[in-house]
Amino acid sequence: MNQKINQIKRSPAFSGMILFFLFLIVYFGVQYLQAPESFWSIKTYRNFMSLFKSFSPLILVTMGQAFLMLMGIIDISIGMQMSFANVLAAMLPEILGLPTPVAWLIALLATILLAVLNGVIVSCLRIPPLLAGFAMIYVIKGINLLIAPKPGGKVPAIANQVFDSMLFGFIPFSLILLAVMYGIWLYLEKTPLIKAVYAIGGNERNAYATGIHTTAIKIKIYALAGFFTGLAGLCYTAAYTTGNPITGEIYGLQSISACILGGISLAGGWGNMASAVYGVGFQILVQTTVPKVFTMISKATGVNYNTYWHNLFSDIIILLGLVVTIFAIRAQRTTFISGLKKQIKGAKADE
Repeated sequence: MNQKINQIKRSPAFSGMILFFLFLIVYFGVQYLQAPESFWSIKTYRNFMSLFKSFSPLILVTMGQAFLMLMGIIDISIGMQMSFANVLAAMLPEILGLPTPVAWLIALLATILLAVLNGVIVSCLRIPPLLAGFAMIYVIKGINLLIAPKPGGKVPAIANQVFDSMLFGFIPFSLILLAVMYGIWLYLEKTPLIKAVYAIGGNERNAYATGIHTTAIKIKIYALAGFFTGLAGLCYTAAYTTGNPITGEIYGLQSISACILGGISLAGGWGNMASAVYGVGFQILVQTTVPKVFTMISKATGVNYNTYWHNLFSDIIILLGLVVTIFAIRAQRTTFISGLKKQIKGAKADE
């Protein structure tokens, strides 16, 4: 038993797991205080399950970001890539009259190609990831706004109905999809590809010296991240039945902070997909719980608080979580600065 506990403590996801479960208790505690008479009803379960539908795009984007961060790369443009997939999926049927399945397939493939292009820029042209990400944000945003100057598009109602459905009446479709995506990680984790990813994240020069084709591996992982990001865009399309050219911009920074919160090192080579899931889960619970707390305070005091207060306190809590993760976990603390240098200087940081 003690050996199992020590193994959990040594896991990269330990810090994220603690944050997640602590705030999960807070989440359900607030739910109980809001409506104690209905807390033990099916309503509480359905409210919690609805989070998977609402936040599945962010979860998938974070999973895509995790693949890159394990190599010591961050992509702040990944949120705009999600919006790119969303805009294409919603607008192609309206602009070109394409059948929805064809439009969605094109959107997914185009997002993968866009991610590969980003990977080529970083890996082959040796542009630092942070600078490349900044540039790609504005390039993709421009493309998105050309396709859809304002939110809109054509999304069949059946897409939302399927995405909002529950298997056997209690398992959300979105949760099944996320479980399948996590299963892909579990499979890849045992392959030479992910072993090479950890090696590159640990030290790219040493990985290259052992015979790993670092450039090819990076481009493959960018493509894999593009797949998760494109799927996130399709989920957003199905969940909200519209195309929004800029809504995913904030997802880039949120996915990075979620990965760090979960225990993934900014320098690469440390962490796993569970880290990303715990980290984004913590963020989602904070963003969901804080407005409920303010609603309770408003009812008790008669003072109304707008969403700026909600966002302020949510961000403060997430910031505190980041500080605790980075400075309380020695493995994170010792690699944070070197990881930041790697994002700014690119491959030179390994030299």
